[in-house]
Amino acid sequence: MSVKTLKIDDKDIAIEEGATILQAAQENGIPIPTLCHLEGVTDVGACRLCLVEIKGINRLLPACVTEVAEGMEIQTNTEKLQEYRKMTVELLFSEGNHICAVCVANGNCELQDVAIQVGMDHTRFTYRFPDRGVDMSHELFGIDHNRCILCTRCVRVCDEIEGAHVWDVAMRGAACYIVSGLNQPWGEVDACTSCGKCVDACPTGAIFRKGETTAEKERDRAKLEFLVTARKKHQWTR
Repeated sequence: MSVKTLKIDDKDIAIEEGATILQAAQENGIPIPTLCHLEGVTDVGACRLCLVEIKGINRLLPACVTEVAEGMEIQTNTEKLQEYRKMTVELLFSEGNHICAVCVANGNCELQDVAIQVGMDHTRFTYRFPDRGVDMSHELFGIDHNRCILCTRCVRVCDEIEGAHVWDVAMRGAACYIVSGLNQPWGEVDACTSCGKCVDACPTGAIFRKGETTAEKERDRAKLEFLVTARKKHQWTR
């Protein structure tokens, strides 16, 4: 496979053809914030936090789904990008009902981490306070749609790793939400194997284990890496 040479933040990079800008940055210790990206599943460019500037292209491109090309000159942390990312996080908070003080993932939440990273301490946008439900019909888990950021990590993990296809996205625009089965209560979906992969993949407190209370949801990066190969190696246990 051929190698592509490029610059990221004025640093010379060499990486195999077909790699994404995000992969090139990560392999060279250049941080780019993400929320929808999860190692081992297909990238979809949903959160738009990984937008970068590329010389000669007059629009911002998502690093997770943009392949490297010979001679690319990429900037990952300009003032323009910092402002876009901050605005994106503000919109995520304003369009949902993210009350961190009573969330199971408080203190261990990727949305919180990104908010700190981009310097967001308030939102300039009007809160929508949408009427979103909580589904506690499953024997082991629950989903609180108020905390969901539509990253679709649960959808992709269940589809591509577990192969159960429990989750999907319904509706359009601001009305979008994650559905289980054919818009059934989670506990009534026969396809669910109760593996818990969606719980561990969720970056917020939207999908959680029953019995967890404020700040008790743990997020283990090593476990997320384990999820990628667990099914193939028959290592997953309930």
